[in-house]
Parts: sequence; C-alpha cells; structure tokens
Amino acid sequence: MKRHLISAADLSKDDALLILDTAEELARVAGRSIKKLPTLRGRTVVNLFFEDSTRTRISFEAAAKRLSADVINFSAKGSSVSKGESLKDTALTLEAMGADGVVIRHGASGAAHRLANWVQGSVVNAGDGTHEHPTQALLDAFTMRRRLGELEGRRVTVVGDVLHSRVARSNVLLLRTLGAEVTLVAPPTLLPVAVDTWPCAVSYDLDAVLPKSDVCMMLRVQAERMNAAYFPTAREYTRRYGLDGRRMAMLPEHAIVMHPGPMIRGMEIAAEVADSPRSTIVEQVSNGVTTRMAVLYLLLGGSEPAIGKETQE
Repeated sequence: MKRHLISAADLSKDDALLILDTAEELARVAGRSIKKLPTLRGRTVVNLFFEDSTRTRISFEAAAKRLSADVINFSAKGSSVSKGESLKDTALTLEAMGADGVVIRHGASGAAHRLANWVQGSVVNAGDGTHEHPTQALLDAFTMRRRLGELEGRRVTVVGDVLHSRVARSNVLLLRTLGAEVTLVAPPTLLPVAVDTWPCAVSYDLDAVLPKSDVCMMLRVQAERMNAAYFPTAREYTRRYGLDGRRMAMLPEHAIVMHPGPMIRGMEIAAEVADSPRSTIVEQVSNGVTTRMAVLYLLLGGSEPAIGKETQE
C-alpha cells in the first residue's frame, strides 16, 4: 500500500482486498470481552476535522484507540485564518508534535492531498469537499461482502445527490476496482458535468434499475452545499427518487439497502425501509470501526501482528 489514503483510486485490487481481509480479522476482536489490541502502541493519530461529523470522527477515534494508539482530537472549526494558510499552519504544528497519522476532514476538495505534502506521517482522507471519502467506500464494500459474498459482477445502484457526494465518487472507483458494476441514478441536475468519464452507467429512471440491483445505496440531498434549486420540490424529489416500501419490493429478494448517513427519513428513504432487515445502515456504522482499524494498522505499519493475544489493559 501507499503511505497515504487520499483517494479510492490509490488502491489496487490487491490493496483493497488486503484492507477488507484485515478488517475481517479485526472484526473478530469486537466479540471479545477486551476489545483492545497493542498493535499501534506508541503511535500518535490526530483527528483533524474542519467540518462537522459524528460517525466518521467517532469511528476513527474508536479505531485508533482499539489499536492502542494515542489520539489527539483537533477541532479546527471556527478558525479565523483563511483555509489555505490555516491548513498549512496546522500541518506544521502537527509535524512538530510528531504525529504518525493524520485523519483529515475538510470542506475544500484537495485539502487532504495538500496536507500530505506538508507532513511526514500518513494522511487519511476522511472527506474533502465534494471530492472523495475513501474509507466510507471501504466500509461499504466490507458490508456488501459480508452480506452478499464476493463483489465481482455484483450490480450496485447509487441513488440521489451524486453531484455533491464524495461517497458516490469513492464508491464508483473502489467498486469498479473490485469488479462490481455501478449505476448512478439521479436527476440530471444532480449529476457532475464529467460523469460520462466515470467508470459507471447512468440512469434517470429508478424503477427501471431496481429489479436488476444487488445493492441500492441511497444518498442524502446535501442542501448545505447547494446554492440553487436543483429540483422543483422535496415532494417531487421523493416521488421520483425516494426509496419507499413499494420500490423496495421491486428489488430482488437477496438485495440490500445502504445509506452512508446521516439520512433524511421520509425524503430519500422511507422509515419502513431504513428500519427493515434488508437495511445495513446500522451495520455500516459498526463495520466502519473495524475497516478504519484495518486502514490505520496497514498505513502506520504496526510492529505487532494485527491480531494478538487478548490483553488485559
């Protein structure tokens, strides 16, 4: 693997499978009475979050602590310095602290790539603007693999606000690497201009795609990133692109429903769908911890094996 994880495109098929297999090993630890491993003892991981986050920040913190790393949470929100300078100054501070790994979430696309040029440690992109979110794609792939088996030839449908979704970009790249076929479904206004260069298919008709899908991944409409009207009304959006009980019944029996969260119940996904046995939304959160443990372990090069004996810490 490379020293940083900035984009899902950084991962070869072997890299991605190594992370997923390591995560599978680490998932066994979650069932132990003592969940902590000595693997990254003495390493320091900094969580550098310039944007609000609940799942991702806590997930990375739990992952690092379960591997016995020292964790520093740096909330950069509210800084009065401009984005570029603030990020560089912060990077120099982290460098002085001797951080072994930096997990960054930033509102500007490309921020993680810039940071990687300024620090010696490994950088993990936890979401940069509307660009990418590679560990979310990895935990999604891990969840799919646990529910459906191998991903080769699986058909994944990603529905909703693709334009503003870093999750969609990373999933398209990673799933293609793992041999799955991805179809994006969205209104034309919520698709990126260059979507025809992405390694996936595009459709505007959700009902036509659902019967052929192994996975249906719903995306939140990111109103906070919108500066114009991308669709007539919320009700119209739900009518055409929302997943309700009727649409879920169109999926094959084995198909699963995913959502990266946070979700808007009643808009892109109905409550009955979100809470159904076919939904993996809660599993995705728990799988996020083990997947991120695997990423941190492989990037920070733990000297101990990934799975050691139970420790009494």
